[in-house]
Amino acid sequence: MDPIVLAAGTALVTAMATDAWQEARDGVVALWRKVRPAQAEVVEAELDEVRSQVLDARRDGDADTEHALAGSWQVRLQQLLRQDPALADELKRVLDEVLTPVLEPADQVRIGSIVMKASASGRGRVYQAGRDQHIKER
Repeated sequence: MDPIVLAAGTALVTAMATDAWQEARDGVVALWRKVRPAQAEVVEAELDEVRSQVLDARRDGDADTEHALAGSWQVRLQQLLRQDPALADELKRVLDEVLTPVLEPADQVRIGSIVMKASASGRGRVYQAGRDQHIKER
């Protein structure tokens, strides 16, 4: 999945629990209006429903539901990009200028992604880590 999509889906669902939700929602709906104008009103209503689910999940300490909702919106955003790959720049703009700024600093830090790619041939080994890694070979 595109790293921008991963970050945008996570930022969108995280923004649902903020006081600036209206601004974040309007930015995402505007994106939909550009690509699929006929679906914009439905998406707006769905975003409000998902916000209710996010608020319930936060109240109940249910991080799994929040992660699942982020995944759902990541899939939807990925579908938009598949239909129009040129939309990536606009999605990045919405992420950078609309979604991320409404988040708390701690949430801003965790929004993003790391993409690591590696390959090995023959009996080669590849080790990758986003943080500490301890390898004991015999």
